This record gives sequence, C-alpha cells and structure tokens, in this order.
Amino acid sequence: MLTMRLALLSLPFVAALASAIPFEGCQQKVKESIHGPPSGWYKHVPAPKHHILELKIALPQPKFPVLEQHLWEVSDPSHARYGAHLSKQETKELMAPHPETLAVVRKWLALHGLAEEDITLSSANDWVTIRVPVGLAEEMLTTDYHVYKHAQTGESIIRTMSYSLPEILHHHVDLIQPTTMFARFKAFKSTLHWTNHVQPIDSSPSGSTITGPAGNQVDASCNNTITVSCLRQLYNAMDYNTSATNGNILGITGYLNESTNNMDLQQFYQLQNPSAYGSNYTSVSINGGENNQSYGAAGIEANLDTQFGFGLTWPTPGTFYTTGGEPPFDPDLLTESDTNEPYSYDTIPQSISTSYGDDEQSVPQSYATRVCNGMAALGARGVSVIFSSGDGGVGDGVAYPDKPLEHQCYSNDGLKTPMFLPTFPASCPCVTVVGGTINIPETAANFSGGGFSNYFRRPSYQDDAVLAYLATLAPGTYKGLYNSTGRAYPDVSSQAVNFLTIYQGRETPVGGTSCAAPTFTAFVSMLNDARLSAGKSPLGFLNPFLYSTGYTALNDITEGRNPGCQTEGFNATVGWDPVTGYGTPNFEKLKDLVLAME
Repeated sequence: MLTMRLALLSLPFVAALASAIPFEGCQQKVKESIHGPPSGWYKHVPAPKHHILELKIALPQPKFPVLEQHLWEVSDPSHARYGAHLSKQETKELMAPHPETLAVVRKWLALHGLAEEDITLSSANDWVTIRVPVGLAEEMLTTDYHVYKHAQTGESIIRTMSYSLPEILHHHVDLIQPTTMFARFKAFKSTLHWTNHVQPIDSSPSGSTITGPAGNQVDASCNNTITVSCLRQLYNAMDYNTSATNGNILGITGYLNESTNNMDLQQFYQLQNPSAYGSNYTSVSINGGENNQSYGAAGIEANLDTQFGFGLTWPTPGTFYTTGGEPPFDPDLLTESDTNEPYSYDTIPQSISTSYGDDEQSVPQSYATRVCNGMAALGARGVSVIFSSGDGGVGDGVAYPDKPLEHQCYSNDGLKTPMFLPTFPASCPCVTVVGGTINIPETAANFSGGGFSNYFRRPSYQDDAVLAYLATLAPGTYKGLYNSTGRAYPDVSSQAVNFLTIYQGRETPVGGTSCAAPTFTAFVSMLNDARLSAGKSPLGFLNPFLYSTGYTALNDITEGRNPGCQTEGFNATVGWDPVTGYGTPNFEKLKDLVLAME
C-alpha cells in the first residue's frame, strides 16, 4: 500500500516535470536514417498528405536487463530457478517505461493536437500508437514521406529515409515506425521446392520400409511424400498420445491476411489423422486480422502450418493467431493504412510457431532489438517461441560460384559491401530457429537458411558449439561475408520438403522451412504435454536446454550445404552447423530428458 501511495504522490511531480520541458524552440535532431531504400524498392511519388498512418512509438524499457536475467535463469536446466516463469503482470512491470517518459511523450503529442483519447497504449505502456495524416506525421518528425514501390512484386508502401525528434525527446523514445523499415516479412514456403527436390518414384513394393534416424522402420513412401504419420515415424513418436485437458496449447501465427481454411483442414484430417476429424481450433484476431473461409481466401502458408501443427498434436487444443499485418498501400485507392506487425499476445500457448521473416538488414536495428525483447518476454513467461530459418541458404539462395557478381547479397548502407544475408527474427538470440532437411537418411535441404547475425552478438549458451564449428572451416573461408561473432542459426532442423497439404480442396505438395517450423514446434508441444501431465512447468525458452543437454537427443545431420550469394554456403557436419543446427528430434529421447528435469 505504501508503494502505491508513493506512486500516486509522484504523479503530480512527474506531470509538473513534463510540463516544464521546453519543446518550443527545441532543436530537432535526426533519430534514425537510412542511406536509401533496400534493393528492389524505388521512390514512386510523394505520399498523399491526407493518408492515415498508424505510428507506433517505442518507449525505453529501463528494467529490461532485469527481465533478461530472469529469462536466462528460468530457462537454464542447471539453475535453481529453472521453470519458475514470470507472470504476465511481472513481465509487464519489467517492460514498462519510466513514468516521466510517458508524461514527456504525452506532452509532445499534445503540442501537435493529439488528445488523450487519440493515444493508445500497450498493456505495459511501452508502445504508444497514434493515427495521424501523413501531413501531420511529416510535421512532427521533420521528414517527407513517399510511396515506394517494389520492382518485382509491385507492392507499394509509405516510408521515409529519415526522421527527427526534438533533441530532449531522444532518450524518451527508442524508435517510431513505420518510417525507415522496409521489411516485407514474407512466408518461408514455396511449392517450387517440390519440383526442385522431387525424388524418383519409389519402386519398393507397397508396405516396404526403410530405417529411420531413430533406428526404427519408416514407410518407404516417406522418402517421396511427407505426412503426419511419416513425421511421427521419423521422429520416434508413434506411440505417444497427447492430452486435451492438461492445459497445454499449441499456437500457430498467421500474417499478411493469410487465412486457414476449415474445409481444407477437415479434409486433411480425414486423410492423415481421422481421429481429429470434426475437431476445431481457436481463432484469435490481432490488429484486424481475418480468417476468411472462402476457398479463394485460403492461404497455403496458413493451411500448411495449421494442418501439420494441429494434425501432429491432436487432441492438444490449438490457437491460430490471424494478424492484419502490413497491408500493401495502393496509391490509387488512398484508403489503406500502413501498420506494423505486433509481437505480443494476451492469451499465450506454451509453444508458438512462426514461419515468416525477412532479410535482417531490411529491419532497422532499433526495431529488431525491440521485437527481440518481446520474444525474450514471452520466453520468460514460459513460452517456446519457434521460427523457421528462411529459404535462401546463406542469402539469396543462388549458387553459382563462377558468376560472383550476379547476386543480391550486398549491404544496403550505400556502400554495397558484398555480404551474406541473415534473416530476422531468426537472428534473435531469444528464439529457437528451425532449418530444413530432406530425404531418409536425412541430409540438409539446400535452401535451409543459416548464418550469423550482424545485429545480435553470439549468446553464451552457444559459444562452445559455434566455436567448434568455426574451427573446422579453412582459414579465410568467406572472409568478410559473415560476422563470426554474431548469433548463429539455425538451432535445430526438421523435414522441409514434399509436405502433402490440402489447399482449396486439392492435395498440394509444399516445401520450405515453413514446413520445418510447425513440425518441430509440434514435437515441442508434445514435450510440454508430457511435462504438464507430470505436474512440471512448460519448457519455455528452449535454447539453453538444447545447447547443454538437449542436443544429445537430436539426430545429427552431417551432409549437405546451404548455397547462396553465388557461393556454396556453409556445410553440415558432425555437431552443430549453420545449416541444420544440432539436427532433428528424437521424441522419445527428448521426452526422457525433459521428464528428468525439474
């Protein structure tokens, strides 16, 4: 009670302090800038002054280092606090800005005519959202917005090359977007991978088997087509049954208005998991996301993720998060509003799979850091946050070493320095990243995204594994093309080619690390199911476990490469590697490990 009274008494002081800040006449100073639009984008026309922008203002989180320390402690199986995850309220308090910051930002907004009812705050008060016309945004940020178009896709977005704030506001604001961020957050899937990797028709008699990575027998047909049954056979989970009532939930995220079609899902269940036929999932809309049930609105990415994620884990309840995302701005309609992807959820499953991302350098480092902080908060709350590694190998997925100039692997800082292209959010140290494999015996899929972050330093949990791999490379290998001290990924891998989905009522094979992420997440969900049924906490952030002991229960992938940027890319080898991580799951071995932990 005393704390509350002190807080209430301090509010008038904070308000008075904010009112005393002299914004009028204060010098504007550049907050963020980029040299020019990333490769593929070009300036089209000035943005219409009346077009409405939804600006998101990130406020500093002074207590985040404390939250991060909690994350490392509750995620480390050797720590006394392992599994003691934070509550939502505890997490909010550690993400909140200083009260003075909120007061100062409110005063700045008021000076531009924005009243309290025009301001929306996140649950932790660390994000402020306002909707303003382009003309007012340009005045507030001392900038000029333009419509930029993408030469290949025709997409149009409203962005600027720099923005400024009053100098005294700089330490009260981390970033404002959309301004300089051009990330498209595409889905990591492609039906083209089917034709690139299709295997010869198996001539084995019906019912024949091959030996899987766990030493068990697997249907030979799984070398041509991946089904729910194939994955359970391959990864040693045929006899495991999940619970519908122990509180475990699997989450699948959908972005860019991707819908998961329920008729397709039921048809998939009939074919691959008849016991699940007639079951449903929970659909949660974020930022105006829709789950349109017309066949025309079905998204192959959303269908893939939900069909295999929910199909593998039934009867575990599933939640599909449909996010409105960043709608393309149509300069001819002048009606749509640009928004940012939210990375926060109110009702949180214990395992969440996401198969979207973009080149790390297309995301401003300030924004990437804030998103990664949000992932850390989810991990501290006991959520296993899992992302696919991307489908471009070490960069653009183009592998012709004899033509070194015909690629898109350059820095976008104006210097055009040749470099590999890490992906984000895969480069965030607070998520688990899944690469791709193919065939039985498994080898690396040649599109499996992998490499080293240019934004985030390598976390200590992976020092030994990554340094051991780097020691196997010949001196000077790809010198200058990657940051050997950056966060390395992927962490693990899974099958990623020839997944038999149902799309618009038809059987459709799909490939890409978008197949790998929901697959690995489904097995993590099963591990959480086992722990919850045993009265234990969920696994939460996985990487400290995976890099300390979990890797001993993974199938090491030692063959294959991930070419890109006119190079052969990195190689898979014994132990961890930046193509397949530590390998694919052996569920029974993993289950024994996680049940032995507190």
